[in-house]
Amino acid sequence: MQVDADKIALMESFVRSLASSSRMWRRYLDLRFRDLDQSQARWSVLFELSRNEVVTQVELARTLGIEAATLVRLLDGLEGAGLIERRPSAADRRAKTLHLTEAACPLIVRMEEISAASRAEILEGISQQDLRIATKVLSRIAARLEILSSGQNG
Repeated sequence: MQVDADKIALMESFVRSLASSSRMWRRYLDLRFRDLDQSQARWSVLFELSRNEVVTQVELARTLGIEAATLVRLLDGLEGAGLIERRPSAADRRAKTLHLTEAACPLIVRMEEISAASRAEILEGISQQDLRIATKVLSRIAARLEILSSGQNG
């Protein structure tokens, strides 16, 4: 079997670019959220809860693709800031459901504004066609990773 050195180099370059862009995007949002005393990680939790408020910690960790211990630290901080509350689950006494507080609502609106403005700044000059192609490629990668991960867990 012959190794295609150009293909290997292209794949390595793509993966490095993807990882670097992801880190830089998170860092940029962290800077933009600094005045609100928030972070991109906290934003992802608040945003997901604003879209699906009746969720358990386990479900939220799975949705966000993060470890449960990492989520617990984020939730502790958000709860300490009065932005979320944990309540016993009606369906499972061992589980807690997560709920936004009223104090979180204006913060989420402001963070949505910052996030949208940041997206526009970051993606300025990239055509809709390129965004469609990139989204399609990333969706295919995510689907492939899901298949490969489920094979490892089964």
